[in-house]
Amino acid sequence: MEKDSAFIYSTLFQDYKFHQNHPFNQLRVELTYDLLKEMKALNESDIVAPRLATDEELALVHDRKYINAVKLAGKNKLDPEEALLFGLGTEDTPVFPNMHEASSRLVGGTLTAVDAVMEGKVLHAANFGGGLHHGFRGKASGFCIYNDSSVAIKYIQEKYQAKVLYVDTDAHHGDGVQWTFYDDPTVCTVSIHETGRYLFPGTGQVTERGTGQGYGYSFNIPLDAFTEDDSWLDAYRQTLSEVAAFFKPDVIITQNGTDAHYYDPLTHLSASMAIYHEIPKLAHEIAHTYCQGRWIAVGGGGYDIWRVVPRAWSLIWMEMKQLKLPEQLPDVWLEKWQKEAPVTLPKNWYDANDLYKPIPRRQEIEEKNSLTVTKALYPIRKT
Repeated sequence: MEKDSAFIYSTLFQDYKFHQNHPFNQLRVELTYDLLKEMKALNESDIVAPRLATDEELALVHDRKYINAVKLAGKNKLDPEEALLFGLGTEDTPVFPNMHEASSRLVGGTLTAVDAVMEGKVLHAANFGGGLHHGFRGKASGFCIYNDSSVAIKYIQEKYQAKVLYVDTDAHHGDGVQWTFYDDPTVCTVSIHETGRYLFPGTGQVTERGTGQGYGYSFNIPLDAFTEDDSWLDAYRQTLSEVAAFFKPDVIITQNGTDAHYYDPLTHLSASMAIYHEIPKLAHEIAHTYCQGRWIAVGGGGYDIWRVVPRAWSLIWMEMKQLKLPEQLPDVWLEKWQKEAPVTLPKNWYDANDLYKPIPRRQEIEEKNSLTVTKALYPIRKT
């Protein structure tokens, strides 16, 4: 093995851009990349350029008519009314130039990570440009045009005949991936998210367990709004540990949305950076316990691109490489990006204890979340 981890990166990830004021901003990938470079945690030998996914690879999940519609929309050749039938041209997923090429590169980045890991070139690989988990077979949704994780899982199935554990810690339910594999017992999906009572896409109930031969291979933990660190981590540790022991995967794919953080403008959870120190540790452990180390990490949601995303995603890479964190974020990075940031950048890896005022319903929320985990894991606990 030449190296232990690969970092999939290109400045062309920035081409996936809806408009200047859209909350989905791939500058966060560059911020993460630059933070790791300034820490001397990322070497040129670690970096692998993404390729474009082919139409055949996209068609493992997406309908050919949809792929063609994306191509036409990106060239301004698709009628706006027809575009809406494909989820294109909405407030969430506006049309932008060359959207097919930009979207294909994000998928290709995840496939690049897959091949690096499954061919034994590296143990782990990260593509923070990916993680677009809301894309459906024939429709864009929730900032996502093509679903790179779903394509990657289908690709793994066909090329490597491996069982995949997909773990989604985005605050929004990983609906596109779940429904793609809802009847498939060789793919196990785990989504820990804010309850859909208050948040898009409104799915991800405990009772969504799969169908047909896939029944019992979908696990959902819908957490109550304002959930804090301890309750979030308790749900994560119990769920991932028990599901991994039950499923015994060949490879783990983690989707690492960072929008469970209190600062995130689109969600209602109250987690701090503490959970992002712990999420990759258990994923890493699971990979080595069951998967011979095979771990692919992708990005996802995360809309405080200045204070949250770079720190959280850097922690994943630091865990993959087993590197020690410096005491504080590098001054050079802080000085460089503070000039552009509309908020004060944090100097520390952890948040202050007084990040927010005490949550008045804390005990009630924790008890409710604990019951949710019990319900979700009941099918495997009873056996």
